[in-house]
Amino acid sequence: MVVTLIAALALAGCGALKGKKKAPELAYEEHPVDLLYNAGAARLDQHQWSEAVNYFKEVERQHPYSEWARRSILMTAYAHYMANDYAEAIADSDQFISLYPGNVSTQYAYYLKAICYFEQIVDVGRDQASTSEAGEALREVAKRYPLSEYAADARLKLDMVQDQLAGKEMTIGRYYLRAGQPIAAIGRFRTVVDKYQTTSHTPEALYRLVESYLTVGLVEEAKRNGAVLGYNYPGDPWYADAYRLLTTRGFRPSVEPNPEGRHGPHLPFFGHHDKGATLPPPGEAPAPAATQTTEAAPPAATTAAADASPAPAQPTTPAPPPPKKNTGLIHGVLGL
Repeated sequence: MVVTLIAALALAGCGALKGKKKAPELAYEEHPVDLLYNAGAARLDQHQWSEAVNYFKEVERQHPYSEWARRSILMTAYAHYMANDYAEAIADSDQFISLYPGNVSTQYAYYLKAICYFEQIVDVGRDQASTSEAGEALREVAKRYPLSEYAADARLKLDMVQDQLAGKEMTIGRYYLRAGQPIAAIGRFRTVVDKYQTTSHTPEALYRLVESYLTVGLVEEAKRNGAVLGYNYPGDPWYADAYRLLTTRGFRPSVEPNPEGRHGPHLPFFGHHDKGATLPPPGEAPAPAATQTTEAAPPAATTAAADASPAPAQPTTPAPPPPKKNTGLIHGVLGL
């Protein structure tokens, strides 16, 4: 009876397994490389970033050794960047750099990676890890490709990064000053003057040094920093404050404030990043000539178990001309 019961349970289990439907296997319809790539580029112009990524990924999957697979990696990175998916864009850029270190478009991969770090910079009251990474990446672009258009944009943004790091030092220094720790504050302000002297925070840092040195009784240091401030920025409001502070203590600087004199530099405030100002991917060569008038269907799965042949790609009208915008993506990438 025990043997019969075990056999019955085994048969029941087999029947239950047979009753379950087998999970469908995925099969993908193959398309020519030109249709896939051009469809992805069209999705970029339509701001359909995730669909563009799917098409470019299909180019890499279906035609891994073609020239367009290489270019698709860069376009995937750009689509991820436009979608604010910075981690994926950085990973795509690193992949391109590692696979094609000597390619003419590698400079753009370095540039896009730096821009991704740059756009993740947060206000000075928070951690500045992305600011430091952005600075390193931007310096890499300027160092490797000093005569490129990417280096020119990188140098401009590098000034903003330096200003942001100086702002972080100033924030900490002001905190120490308010907390009655002028020695610790002096170290922070000194860092701004020595390391970030071309930033917009330098005039205030010199004034704070005057203030701090007077607090601890180092009069000569206070006068020296006041003289440096007056010589370099006689028209800056911070020098007017330093001049007033020194004169009230009985020390008259040799340079009087001059509203018409030189002011400290002023850089744009970090806020909303305009992606339209980011340079688009480079155009290398004309796109392969399309041999069909149809567009590749969106990459989608079908059941391999089905006997019916894959559905043909749906005919579409020719892609409309790209809208007028700063990127000029279709013209720049496809050479049209």
